Amino acid sequence: MPTTPSNPLAVIAELTHRCPLHCVYCSNPLELANRSSELSIEIWSRVFREASALGVLQADFTGGEPLARTDIIDLIRAARAAGLYVNLITSGLPLDEAKLASLAEAGLDHLQLSFQGAQEDVAQEISGTKSHAQKLRVLGWLKNFRVAVTLNFVIHRRNIGQIPEMLAIAESSSATRIEFANVQYYGWAFANRENLLPTREQLDRSLELIKQAQERRKGKIRIESVVPDYYAKFPKPCMGGWGRKLILITPSGDALPCHAAQVIPGLKFGNVKSRSLREIWENSDAFQKFRGEEWMQEPCRSCDRREQDFGGCRCQALLLAGDAAATDPVCSLSPLRPKVDAILASVNAVPLVGAQHAPPHLGTISTISSESPSSQHSNWLYRPNPA
Repeated sequence: MPTTPSNPLAVIAELTHRCPLHCVYCSNPLELANRSSELSIEIWSRVFREASALGVLQADFTGGEPLARTDIIDLIRAARAAGLYVNLITSGLPLDEAKLASLAEAGLDHLQLSFQGAQEDVAQEISGTKSHAQKLRVLGWLKNFRVAVTLNFVIHRRNIGQIPEMLAIAESSSATRIEFANVQYYGWAFANRENLLPTREQLDRSLELIKQAQERRKGKIRIESVVPDYYAKFPKPCMGGWGRKLILITPSGDALPCHAAQVIPGLKFGNVKSRSLREIWENSDAFQKFRGEEWMQEPCRSCDRREQDFGGCRCQALLLAGDAAATDPVCSLSPLRPKVDAILASVNAVPLVGAQHAPPHLGTISTISSESPSSQHSNWLYRPNPA
């Protein structure tokens, strides 16, 4: 029986898959959309109006790099005209102070700036692009505008030792919120998992430093952290639960319950080119698939936590268990939890080497070159940039 959902709270607008960065943990799918398939501003404007009518409060502009859209200012205006709070999630490339002023004038409410590390060398290794100095310039410009700022530091084995430096960057900025988000392992991160997963020692030390910072900066900067699912006792309620709070629109118009949903075989996604957002949200097969509890297997079906974590991440269940309906294997109650424990045992058996805790087969930071991403480190699978 179809489950009647409450209204979504936010629409995640993947405006493009084009991006100047080639991050090895990118959440975009392995098969990227090219520019010719991107939705027009007319369709996006209609989607924003439909979202507002559906009860959506916020539009998160992401990508790829949303600034790659030459009509980004008009897109912000369209979302604001629909009454939505607009959050821009960006690498800061390409951006100059004049363009930032135009974004603010268009009605941008919030800017979330992502960092790959606290130093240029590690940031370049992970993103395949020299971008760190530009991000620091953007931070300086943001002090001149009435735009809320969040700094998102994506944490992994190669930069987890830089948290004190990351905090220093944040504390000298106009940011009111910092997120230390450990990489979650799907998309490009799943392909690079063995080189990204931190050790237990690294994770415990980082959480201690973050807790100290939270106490020290309480009331001044909101500091949040997200641990890797693999180290958790119970899974998180991915995206607040499948088809419960958020709706993601891909660059070509497919409406998804989460970033990685397209990896699940057999799902049919409605497209905003031909269907209204309300029709997709309320009736599409993909959004109905894992709503409610009827689809759950044991131990989820009889678990007291089933209304808290909703069985965990469906995409992670597919990647680790081969079944999207299985209990997320990161859960300590899952019969497949030993598989996750074996992955962690392998990661923790590799000794930490060098100042940035590099796996030995990656060498030290000083070996980073300015060559193309594909040749910097043969052990990384870099995200390409679609045409």
